[in-house]
Amino acid sequence: MTESEILERLRRRVRVPRNSELITGIGDDCAIYRPRGSREDLVLTTDMLIEGIHFETSTHRPADIGHKALARGLSDIAAMGAQPRFCLVSLALAPHAGAKWIDQFYNGLLALSERHGSVLAGGDLSHSDRITCDIVVIGGVPRGKALLRSGALAGDAIYVSGGLGGSALGLATGRGAAKRRHLRPEPRVELGQFLRTRLRATAAMDLSDGLSLDLARMCQASGTSANVEFLPLFPGATPVQALHGGEDYELLFTVSPKTRVPDDYAGVPLSRIGTMQAGSVGCVFLKGRPLAALGYDHFRQ
Repeated sequence: MTESEILERLRRRVRVPRNSELITGIGDDCAIYRPRGSREDLVLTTDMLIEGIHFETSTHRPADIGHKALARGLSDIAAMGAQPRFCLVSLALAPHAGAKWIDQFYNGLLALSERHGSVLAGGDLSHSDRITCDIVVIGGVPRGKALLRSGALAGDAIYVSGGLGGSALGLATGRGAAKRRHLRPEPRVELGQFLRTRLRATAAMDLSDGLSLDLARMCQASGTSANVEFLPLFPGATPVQALHGGEDYELLFTVSPKTRVPDDYAGVPLSRIGTMQAGSVGCVFLKGRPLAALGYDHFRQ
C-alpha cells in the first residue's frame, strides 16, 4: 500500500462529531481547529525525522538536524498561510548522541524558532537505538482564511516558489548551495501569508515529496487534473530531480488566471508552471503527456 492509500483508509474510519471545533482533519498540510468565539483558527501539524530515513549523522550535523526538524513543520504552517505560534518537540536519543550533540541540536532548532516566532513550549525525551524526533507546530490564521489543498479550480494558474530539485541534487552530490538546500531547507512562512493576503491563492501546499506526487495530491483534493508546461530548476538540478526528488519545501499554489503574480517575493522567484484542468481527477500531465507520480512515498515498494 502507498502512503496515500493508508491515509485514505484511515480518513474513512474517522468520524468528526457534528458542531465539532475541528474544521479540517486528515488530508491537508495541517489540521484546523476553531476555538468557540475566537476570531482566529489554529492550524496544527506534526512531522517525524528519523535517523537512517530522513538523515544520517555522518552527513548531517546536530544543528542541521534540529533546524530541519522544525523547518519541516514550519513549511506546513506556511502552506496554510498561517503565522507560527509555538512548537513542541519529542526527541528519542540514541547512545551516540551525548550532551554536546543535544546542545547543538537545540541550537539549530532554537535559532529557526526565534526567527519565525515559534516558541519551544515543551515536548518529551526518551531513548532509542536511533535518533528520532517528532515536531508539533501550532500556528494561527484569521477565521476561515486558511489556504487548503482543495480550493483549486479548472483554469487556475499553477505556481511554485524557488527552484526545484535542489535537495535531491544536494543529496546526490553533497556540494555547494544544493548541499545547504538539502541540509537546511528554508520554510516559506512569510511567502505563505503573502499568498493568502495579497494574491488570494485558491489552493496551496508545500513540496515535501516531489512535484509529481504533491501536485497529484492537490488535484485529487480539488477534483481537477493539471498540465505542467515549465519546470524552474535549481541550478544544476535535472528535470527528474525537480519532478520527483522531494524535500524542496517550496510552496505549490494556484491562483485565478486573472491574478497578477510578481516575478518574485523577497528575492524568491515565483514561476508559473502550468494550469489546472477539468476531468481526469488526480492526474498530472507534462506538456500533455501523462506524468507518473514518482515522488517519495515511505511505503511504495
